[in-house]
Amino acid sequence: MRLPRRDVAVPMALLVLLALGAIAVPLLSADDPRTMGDVVVQRFLPPFTTDQHGAFHLLGTDRFGRDIFARTMLAARISLVIGVLGSLLAGAVGIALGALSGWRGGVLDRLLMGAADALLAIPRLILLLVCAALWRPGTLTVVAVLVATGWMAVARLVRAEVLGIRTRPFVEGAAALGARPARILWRHVLPNALGSAIVAMTLGVGGAILLESGLSFLGLGVQPPQPSWGNMIADGRDAIVLAPWVALAPGLALIVTVVASTFLGDALRDRLAGESVAPLRDRA
Repeated sequence: MRLPRRDVAVPMALLVLLALGAIAVPLLSADDPRTMGDVVVQRFLPPFTTDQHGAFHLLGTDRFGRDIFARTMLAARISLVIGVLGSLLAGAVGIALGALSGWRGGVLDRLLMGAADALLAIPRLILLLVCAALWRPGTLTVVAVLVATGWMAVARLVRAEVLGIRTRPFVEGAAALGARPARILWRHVLPNALGSAIVAMTLGVGGAILLESGLSFLGLGVQPPQPSWGNMIADGRDAIVLAPWVALAPGLALIVTVVASTFLGDALRDRLAGESVAPLRDRA
């Protein structure tokens, strides 16, 4: 069996470990990470400390006596779900619109790509802030905003791929055999156009997590007491001198996740590019 290359295996392993920790750690925690602890004896305990109740706090506690490690892993659930779900849904919308635009062409193509260009011309953070300010903050709002502002790049990539694939001989052969246009697009054209879209969606996971954390930091994303890396960093900024671990732990988790997602996307892009060039080298 062919083993994955190191540039793919390492970031994937980091993301899998983070996902496993996000599932297991909050379940194994002695206290609910969303409720206040014993503020008198557990407030701002440093990392690697055992409190008076015998509970060990790997990353310390915050101002309300809540375990930082358990909260960071619980926040990872929210960030990973929002990042993956937002990127997947935005990619699905982009794939559908891009494929339709490239396949049909004409007025529909100009309208869809004109809308995509107009939205791409506006900084995404500005769109996110406007949409988050108009609707009630929360997880569903953040996912909806990420989808509404993240489909354009994927749509343009898929459209470009479809425009190139639709002129190939196997498409003309399928049409000559009597296949319907929708079947040709779904069975023959779209599967060959998904490589760049998958890479873009993988790269988009880190960006979506970063944007969600930014919104939560500003109070426009996930709302307390539900932890998010963004609102945990916001909670710890006032105690950055007294208890730096409160903001440092979610900040490092955010950095590791975004970097791992970016490296994974880059590795997938390089692998797909290598596989597309290999047949040409073999023929040469």
